[in-house]
Amino acid sequence: MTKYSRWKTREVFIGNVGIGGHQPIRVQSMTTTDTMNTEATVSQCIKMIDAGCELIRITTPSKREAENLKNIKDSLLKKGYNQPLIADIHYTPNAAEIAAKIVEKVRINPGNYADKKRFQKIEYTDDEYNQEIERIKLKLMPLIEISKEHKTVIRIGTNHGSLSDRILSRYGDTPEGMVESAMEFVRIFRSENNHQLVLSMKSSNPKVMIAAYRLLVFQMNKEEMNYPLHLGVTEAGDGLDGRIKSAIGIGSLLEDGIGDTIRVSLTEPPENEIPVALNILDHIKNRNNLKKISTIKQTNFNPFSYIRRKSKVVNNIGGSKVPVVISDLSLKSKITYKSLFPLGYRYSIKLDKWTITDQGCDYIYLGDNDIDFEIPGTLGLIYNYKTWLKLKKGYPLMSAKDYKNAKNLSNHINFIYTTISALNRDVIEKINIDKSAILIIETFNSNAYFELRKIFIDLIEFDNQTPVVICRKYNADLSKDQLLISSSIEIGSLFCDGFGDGVFIKAQSNENAPFLNQISFGLLQATRTRFSKTEYISCPSCGRTLFDLQETTEKIRNATSHLKGIKIGIMGCIVNGPGEMADADYGYVGSGVGKITLYKGQNVVKKNIPTDDALLELIKLIKENGDWKSSSISL
Repeated sequence: MTKYSRWKTREVFIGNVGIGGHQPIRVQSMTTTDTMNTEATVSQCIKMIDAGCELIRITTPSKREAENLKNIKDSLLKKGYNQPLIADIHYTPNAAEIAAKIVEKVRINPGNYADKKRFQKIEYTDDEYNQEIERIKLKLMPLIEISKEHKTVIRIGTNHGSLSDRILSRYGDTPEGMVESAMEFVRIFRSENNHQLVLSMKSSNPKVMIAAYRLLVFQMNKEEMNYPLHLGVTEAGDGLDGRIKSAIGIGSLLEDGIGDTIRVSLTEPPENEIPVALNILDHIKNRNNLKKISTIKQTNFNPFSYIRRKSKVVNNIGGSKVPVVISDLSLKSKITYKSLFPLGYRYSIKLDKWTITDQGCDYIYLGDNDIDFEIPGTLGLIYNYKTWLKLKKGYPLMSAKDYKNAKNLSNHINFIYTTISALNRDVIEKINIDKSAILIIETFNSNAYFELRKIFIDLIEFDNQTPVVICRKYNADLSKDQLLISSSIEIGSLFCDGFGDGVFIKAQSNENAPFLNQISFGLLQATRTRFSKTEYISCPSCGRTLFDLQETTEKIRNATSHLKGIKIGIMGCIVNGPGEMADADYGYVGSGVGKITLYKGQNVVKKNIPTDDALLELIKLIKENGDWKSSSISL
């Protein structure tokens, strides 16, 4: 938990590309074209390869598409491209069996390969359950034999939202159920001495995904297995949100040493996914073990289940309060009311009134600066301790040393800045009895996640319940793209572990405070710890998609983006329908050419609506369920 160590898995070769073992972590993506359109699919494959994609997945919904994989493969070889291809299978074992003779890898979903989902809860005796496993084995045997003969790798890819009725009946919609869904198939392959396997545990919720992969590794260790793992956050969405969610889910597991291939799923052209994946890998490569962190011998921290660290409430920070966001304006030489506009605040001179958006920061760190105008009552100001003593307003920020010796403190909030080396027993004992103390913890270790997590675990061991704000400053030469990825991994991963009562990403320059504010709210949204906007669980498109996903997502976003806290699943086809949008409040799913089916949760509400009417019907459905709100912004 304090030193990076990659979990050594079995080495498996997908064609000429090795994964697992000592192989590098590989990047893959998936085409969005119609698989029967050979020319378009080949053209898109080449764009992906040129962007750095090492493994290419192609949707294969039926025997026709499976057979056409040969034409796609031959065309790529003629053009000088020999990257391995992967067939993506749902529901159709016969297509998998054809594809396994042509391409280097086949992905099957254990939730729907041998089972048809009827959304029924059935109680099984142990004998009945074992009979179901035997039935599945019979269904798998042809694919097992073909894959052994052709040296085809099989990915057993569990999805959080498409677990079979049988698994749901016994395990529920849980990470444990996801793991068992895959392990049932793994045990069958293993019993037939077929070890050409890769496993995955995908979810649109990073917390569920992280728990499932950790549990899978635990279970494989228990059963003396070490098959390679493919990582991905399914239905991550697009833009900044899709990148943050992917970085948190994939990056936190890579930090744990888990993962052999990765795929970033964005509702964008697939070649856009590759640079994001490479940025995630760059973050892992740039971390080292040179600055040692003392080991953790024993802890109450449970890595398999999300439990928020218990903390007391200080003003609006800690306890069950949503995590706060602190923005940094300490580098600005002159701060005016306009400086607050990009941080979620608007001031009307005519009305002499402030309004606040849902992404208005909670506190502003001013350092030694001051402001000469009235601020909204909901906004807190933080000053360096000596400046606070002079101004007698806002809240002080002081070092652990100054806090220990301070005689003058705020009666309301005292922010204590510390690093791991400064957080000693004396400081912890003082803050333990201080009802006004809030810790701001920072690290300068390239292993930031490890060191920050160690601080939280130390606090737990001291039975400390002081609220903690996670602080991080990044080098000024770091690109915006890499800053987005690195902060999502280092800070977002901690929130997925249940650590943190606030975010404080320090400014690199005068200009980037708005961007950092966006990232802060984005990573809290992605970790489901604070909702400040509508969440869109949108699939990345593929050859099964029945409408333009990017255009449709934008249209739905324009109409519903003011519905804070509502999760809307936008799925191109029934395969990515009720299953993949597991925890969405509403679903918009392609059910046929020009037809949309709407869901409330996992239940079908309206079937086969003409596409032209579907958005209005979705809005109507949201209103009928009492979730529609006015789009006006108020204080």
